[in-house]
Amino acid sequence: MKRMIALLLALVLCFSLASCAADRGQGSGTENDSMDSSTQDADNEEIYAPDITVYTLDGEAVKLSDLRSKPVVLNFWATWCPPCKAELPHFEKLSVEYRGEVEFMMVNLTDGTRDTEELVRSFIESEGYTFPVYCDTEMQAYYLYGVNSIPVTFFIDARGRIQNAYTGAMSEEQLRGYIEEMRK
Repeated sequence: MKRMIALLLALVLCFSLASCAADRGQGSGTENDSMDSSTQDADNEEIYAPDITVYTLDGEAVKLSDLRSKPVVLNFWATWCPPCKAELPHFEKLSVEYRGEVEFMMVNLTDGTRDTEELVRSFIESEGYTFPVYCDTEMQAYYLYGVNSIPVTFFIDARGRIQNAYTGAMSEEQLRGYIEEMRK
């Protein structure tokens, strides 16, 4: 099963890198070509998470690799997505519970049309969420992770390896189970 997940994630990452380059009118190169974080170790079936740069609601750039000393829950969501909104309270509760042990990277697909930075800020404030919110204003993370449906969550260990991925809204119990598995 782990081998199948590794193969599937490798294929999705390869496809998304090619799509990103094609969409931006570039050759096969991306800013992550020189990084080993998007490669698979065939012997260990490890897939490293591609590094991304996203922005806080205050406009500060944050890289996924900056968080590598702890496990990371990387979630892609949008304010207009009902399943995303349904699972956000679970992320809030567990981000507080695991504070200091697990990083939460809640990445909003901030396309400038359906979600803007102002709309995201207003939504987060009105709901009282305290988890870290990041905006993917250039859709770089969206392309690199091959996101084609939201919500989608990646569970990345402290070494930067993708341990699991889940598409769809999760219950609190599912989210906790994936976090505990990632922490082992």
